[in-house]
Amino acid sequence: MSSLSLVPRKGILAALWLPTDVHGNLLARELAANLAFLKRHRVHGVLALGSTGEFPQFDLEQRKRALATVAELAAPLPVIANVSDIRPQAVAELGRFAARLGLPAIAVMTPGFYPSTQEDALAHFLHAADAAQLPTFLYNFPELTGTRINVETVAAFADRARMAGIKQSGHEFAYHEELIQLGRAKDFPVFSGSDTRLPEVFALGVEGCIGGLVNIAPDLMVHLYEVCHDHTGGEISPAFERLREIGRIIDRLTFPLNVAAGMEARGLDPGEPKAIVSPRSRALYAEIVAELQRKFAEWQLEPQRTS
Repeated sequence: MSSLSLVPRKGILAALWLPTDVHGNLLARELAANLAFLKRHRVHGVLALGSTGEFPQFDLEQRKRALATVAELAAPLPVIANVSDIRPQAVAELGRFAARLGLPAIAVMTPGFYPSTQEDALAHFLHAADAAQLPTFLYNFPELTGTRINVETVAAFADRARMAGIKQSGHEFAYHEELIQLGRAKDFPVFSGSDTRLPEVFALGVEGCIGGLVNIAPDLMVHLYEVCHDHTGGEISPAFERLREIGRIIDRLTFPLNVAAGMEARGLDPGEPKAIVSPRSRALYAEIVAELQRKFAEWQLEPQRTS
């Protein structure tokens, strides 16, 4: 069976949060509980070490250990390894490591920090795909990387590499339409990071979602996928309104710490913050946890089992 046949082409994938201790070490027991929660609610796969996973906070060896741990604990779910880095050597090394783990695909963003031309971004993506020898997702999140992946660059990559798909994140919602049109022509799926707009993205023709809110409300998101994408019958409401309410509440805090607050409210242990957090943000975090706990109790959403 080819590796491309194992790559998820649709579904709800968790942009996986990685719980760590105060020293930045991965907490395997807490991660296992988080993944068990996702599996119980029938998510279709995970993206490891993406922006929600705070990959820039880890050094290269920590990222390798995290990938290996996620691959073990997430099985049998497919795991996409985000190998994005400003350093081409690190991208190549992570991609080769993902291949040795037997993961089905990698994902790669533009390098970040320094600006990239479209030609340089394409060369960076091809370098990643060649090193890993795995199907590759492009990962567009210009608000974080500083460089948009233009549709011509996506097309050029699809013509020259095994393109697994693209994840479209950020504020440019209308860009989904161009990417979907190109994906139909080049035979690759488009995944969205627009967690709170699932009925809209599925109506456009998006095949799935890779999102941070999956860590908090996989049940709501899988339900919306089944109703809006698979047309299994059922109501969009109240799941859609509840998901938007979760998004509204957590967006008072910066990403991705807001994901941790939502997880804690759901009964999951997100570990310690990986970055310095101000007293004001800690207070806001506690307010969000308390508010969401009340909401989840009101909605009778099942909490994570702690035993």
